[in-house]
Amino acid sequence: MKLPLFFLLLAVMLSSGGCGAPGEERRSLEPDFNTENHPVQESWNITLYLTDAGIRKGSIKAGHAAEYSNKGKSSYYLDRSVTVVFYGRIGTPPTTINADKAVIHENQDIEAFGKVVVTAGNNTVIRTTYLRRTAGDAMIRSNRHVTITGEDGTIEGKGFESDQSLKRYRIFQGSGEGLIK
Repeated sequence: MKLPLFFLLLAVMLSSGGCGAPGEERRSLEPDFNTENHPVQESWNITLYLTDAGIRKGSIKAGHAAEYSNKGKSSYYLDRSVTVVFYGRIGTPPTTINADKAVIHENQDIEAFGKVVVTAGNNTVIRTTYLRRTAGDAMIRSNRHVTITGEDGTIEGKGFESDQSLKRYRIFQGSGEGLIK
């Protein structure tokens, strides 16, 4: 008789060892867990909107986004077909950036990587492997090889800077063919 009672008590003790109210017990991170190397949150098939004083200035779409936090500042790492659209004034076509990957910094600066293609309403197309769009002055810059194709021809160079609508641009170390008017 004592033996079955012992097994019954043992079974009750083993089965109740992992039970508890789910909301009461919170685990903290391991002391050596490095949060800089792990995303705070992730999302798939996202659309973000860039605004200024409540006015929509652009949109960003990506197949995957991961937010990282470092020293209180957040950055969003995007991949899987990134598309950034900057809206112009009413009635003007937008500027579109397509890239393999991008990073959006807390100040809304955007870096694009991989196969980067920028198009604007004036039929200008810029191809490069890296560019940075600074939010403060709405300029697009790159220090890598670029190819700019427009209505007047094709120019290649290493590095460029342009206004966001690609109406005024400078290319550095340039070469190419074009029509001079």
